[in-house]
Amino acid sequence: MADLAGHLNQMQIGFKTLLDKEMRIERLKTELIANVSHDLKTPLTSIINYVDLLKQKDLPSDTIESYVQVVDRKTQRLKVLIDDLLEASKMSSGAVELHMETVNVSSLLSQALAEFSDKIENSEVSFRVQIEHPQITAALDGRKTWRIFENLLSNALKYAMPHTRVHLNLREDHDHVVFTIKNVSAYEIDFEVEELFERFKRGDQSRHTEGSGLGLSIAKSIAELQGGDLQIEMDGDLFKVTVRFKRKPD
Repeated sequence: MADLAGHLNQMQIGFKTLLDKEMRIERLKTELIANVSHDLKTPLTSIINYVDLLKQKDLPSDTIESYVQVVDRKTQRLKVLIDDLLEASKMSSGAVELHMETVNVSSLLSQALAEFSDKIENSEVSFRVQIEHPQITAALDGRKTWRIFENLLSNALKYAMPHTRVHLNLREDHDHVVFTIKNVSAYEIDFEVEELFERFKRGDQSRHTEGSGLGLSIAKSIAELQGGDLQIEMDGDLFKVTVRFKRKPD
């Protein structure tokens, strides 16, 4: 009887765990639909409204130019959202073709930082970069790995608290190339770390920033498709992402 009672208790615990997991999945599905609808509808509504305004007769040329600029910005915003959604879908299905080669990760990170130099200079955060040495290499898809750096840099610029530092470190150990990026979050993250990898989940839950909420999910998928991994750690407001790639043998 004691053994039977023990088995029943284990079954009850297992059933509760499974039920909690199913409820969490359903909640995330509901959030996904709501967030996708919101993020796609917002720029589309602006485009429709400004196109209607442009149909008015005898508008001053400077007004027309102003309206066209708004339509252009919202169109680009919509394109980014759709492109990210399609890429996330491909990553989830595994329908991604990789072109593996020996990549100088030190150089790739430096190039990514150079591409972001204007945005970094115009931001309210400062970057501190440490690259162990200029010849850190790994067998990777260079273009896909570039996307990881692009997404993580964009994430830091959007969500780091103003007037703080973003710390980047690239190093290698015996088996891995390790990249870390740390910043103080401008937004309180009051949900589980794992949920940041869910589709359209953002640290800014009010959705005032321009992110699609897909950046971390895409970066994690790219890392894993190449045999690496991406992990998030949080300590209070300190937000840390660590990416590991398999090191190329000497």
